[in-house]
Amino acid sequence: MKRVSLIVRAALLCLLANLIFHLPAVARPARKPSSNWAQWRGPDSQGISLEKGLPDEWGDNKNIQWKTAIPGQGHSSPIIWGNRIFLTTTIEGPVAPDVKPPSHTFNNEDFVHPDWAGAGRNYKLGVICIDSQKGKILWERIAYDGPIAEYRHRKNTYASATPVTDGRHVYAYFGTEGLYCYDFGGKQVWKTSLGYINQLGMGAGTSPVLYENLVILQCDLRENGVGSFMVALDKKTGKQVWKVTRNHRYSWSTPVIVRTGARVELITSGAETVVSYDPATGKEIWRCEGVVSNAIPSPVVGHNLVVVSAGSQAKRAMAIRLGGTGDLTNTPFVAWKYQKGTAYVPSPILYGDYVYLMTDAGLLTCLDAKTGEVKYEGKRAPVPAKYTASPVAFEGKILITSEDGDTFVLKAGPDFEVLRTNSLGEPVYASPAIAGGKIYIRGARHLYSISNEAGK
Repeated sequence: MKRVSLIVRAALLCLLANLIFHLPAVARPARKPSSNWAQWRGPDSQGISLEKGLPDEWGDNKNIQWKTAIPGQGHSSPIIWGNRIFLTTTIEGPVAPDVKPPSHTFNNEDFVHPDWAGAGRNYKLGVICIDSQKGKILWERIAYDGPIAEYRHRKNTYASATPVTDGRHVYAYFGTEGLYCYDFGGKQVWKTSLGYINQLGMGAGTSPVLYENLVILQCDLRENGVGSFMVALDKKTGKQVWKVTRNHRYSWSTPVIVRTGARVELITSGAETVVSYDPATGKEIWRCEGVVSNAIPSPVVGHNLVVVSAGSQAKRAMAIRLGGTGDLTNTPFVAWKYQKGTAYVPSPILYGDYVYLMTDAGLLTCLDAKTGEVKYEGKRAPVPAKYTASPVAFEGKILITSEDGDTFVLKAGPDFEVLRTNSLGEPVYASPAIAGGKIYIRGARHLYSISNEAGK
């Protein structure tokens, strides 16, 4: 009987594979160019702009429309809606003598990371609104003012999660220090705490996403995943609408909302599993084997596939076909895997027919998105550097920005070609944003507006 059931299962899998490869792909609805960049990685969270006529060359005396000094520190990317830009920042204060940093364990042993920093001081965590035309700071609001006990990685900040907006309100997340909602005039509408977000003293990095009336966050905690959860809050009140537990160790990946012809999915990357949820209810739709490493890069979507990657303990990129249910591990829904060339921090980008992977040292790989076939690998930009920012793309070009502040403009496609090298002259850790014919890059000290209209 068992042998018969195995034969039946094998036959069904073969039939399923045949259907997958011969049915027309479920595509996302065609997206129109938008003048807004409302969340982490912009429209659809994919880092892709459909705008035309954007600048691809800039420097000290070319195409810099304005640069504005930003108080404090932060690696959150700018988001833009109309003529408003929003950023978060953290301003370090004095030592908090009565605040003791929490202890951490790894592999059931006391753990101290050599790159921990920042714990046991007072901080101001703030939201900044800037006029996109003139670069003038319109308002600054302090969301949290007090001690922070938890460590952060020395390259991280306490303001690294990118805010999100629906055009009326902006939602800013600061990990343990809470989630805050402001209107466009700077009035705080609500605030809420999600509890202690234990991420091994590395600091928060996951950004919130919006779905209809919900603000959704992925909160993967601790080495063993105990206490991890997904949560959706009413965006008008901050009240919890649904919450589901997850057995996933700490991650910093931002989930993506994927709209297909059949349904809407909230897809999350994790070391243990990749999981798709119904964003309205939190009900699980499907799951698949995970990325093995700490999940930091966000998923990318195209050609009826979602591609996840990670690059800490192990290197892995994996494409999963959309449309499945249940456990998809070791089924034809796993389209391809690639076991090198992935980044610890930067997310990949799926642009046109290709997936572009980048290591933290800037080595680039191009894969056919449908098949995983390697088009090129191990290519490097002209100047060796480290990378934290994720790539963005427009008009057949891909922009990668190094920690040194150099942006390399690559020609999209199966052949590696560097078109331009542009420098801002200050470190950059935040990912660029594109809106209204301009490219916005947040440096360590300034926000830059790059435009072909500069100087006219």
